[in-house]
This record gives sequence, structure tokens and C-alpha cells, in this order.
Amino acid sequence: MISALLLSFGVIFVAELGDKSQLMAMTYALRYRWWVVVLAITVATTAVHAVSVFFGHFLGMSIPTDLLAILAGLAMIVFGLWTIRGDSLDDDESQKANRVGASVFLAVMSSFFLAELGDKTMLATITLATDDDWLGVWIGSTLGMVAADVLAIAVGVLLGKHLPERIISLGAAALFFAFGAWLLADGLAGSSTVTVVATVSATVALVGIGAAFIYRSRRLDVGRAEGTHPEADPAVPTPDRS
Repeated sequence: MISALLLSFGVIFVAELGDKSQLMAMTYALRYRWWVVVLAITVATTAVHAVSVFFGHFLGMSIPTDLLAILAGLAMIVFGLWTIRGDSLDDDESQKANRVGASVFLAVMSSFFLAELGDKTMLATITLATDDDWLGVWIGSTLGMVAADVLAIAVGVLLGKHLPERIISLGAAALFFAFGAWLLADGLAGSSTVTVVATVSATVALVGIGAAFIYRSRRLDVGRAEGTHPEADPAVPTPDRS
């Protein structure tokens, strides 16, 4: 078991260096509390590698992941739009957003879980589990990936202390869009025409709806700042200045 653990740790740690998951970890660390990101990554990694070990050791097979990669890509686009929308939050809304730890945890965990399905680290774990002790592979691969991602998170935290909030937000959104394009390209490689058309249509719809929502939110924020909020109560009388 120990040999399988050490082997899996080393293989997955090296495989994770420079991988999109490591870049995602750094991106999340720029936006959210580092310990929430680490916890979410640990839970997602444990679950993904449990699936990998199960299929590799007990079933000796892999799972089709094209659809999951497409779903993960669409999720990344949503996260990118969400990040851009966050730039226009007022102080009260920002305080509320910072208190919603559960939603951040679930967002990070689900995005990592989907992104890792079919990734090279999952395939490597499946391969290792076919010939080595499954428990050692599970523990070692999980620790190896978490260690590599913690390294990226440390870099993200250091960067976050020296960059303006707006630059961080725009950079994080750009990375999310890049991750989404990466995952969509992986999922659509070799897919049928129907799948490609449906995916492109869904992507265009998401971007259009997201852009319209962001535009409307910005207009409302400008209205609040200028005292002309369109949702203000018209029944409130204007003070007599005469």
C-alpha cells in the first residue's frame, strides 16, 4: 500500500503541474478565501479519484466523459460571467456575498469535480489502480493533486495581495472563459454535428443572457449612485425647497 501511495502521489503531483486544474485553483484563490478553496478542492478530488479507482481497479474500464467536459465548459462560462457581475456589487451586497460561504464552496467543488472527469490526472489514476493497491492509489493520488493545487493557491494568494481588485476580477473572468473554451474543445473533439450545434447554441445563449443581465445590473447600479434608481418609490414626496 505504501509503495502504491508514494508512486501515485509522485505521478499525480507531476501530472498536475501546469494543468488547467492548477490554474483554476490559483484563479479561485484570487477571488475567495484560500481555506474554502482548499477544502472544496480536497472534497472534489477525493470524490473524483474514488470514481477513478473504482473504475480502474474494480471494473477495469474508463467512463465516457465528452458530455461531462462540455457541461464543465459551460459551467466555466457561467462562473466567468458571475465574476464580471461581481465587479458592480455595492458595499451591502459585497458583505452579503462574502457571507455566502456555502455557495462558494459548492461552486468551487462542482467545477473541479466536472473539470477533473476525463482529465489526464483521472486517466492516470485509473491506470495506476488497475495494477496497484487501490487504497494506496486513492490516497496518494488525492494527496498529490491537492498538494499541487495548494502550491498554485499560495501563488494566487500572494498575487492577490499586490493586484487591484478590478484587475483581479477581470483576470479571473478571462481565465474562466479560457477554461471553458478549453473544456468545450476537449468535449467536442470527435462529437457529432448535433452535439456541436447544441453546444454552440447553448454557449451563445449563456453569453447573451449573461451580457444582458450584467448590462442591466450596471444600469441599476449607476441609477442608485445618481439617485435616479428606476425602482425607487414614486409615492415618496420630494421635499419642498422653496
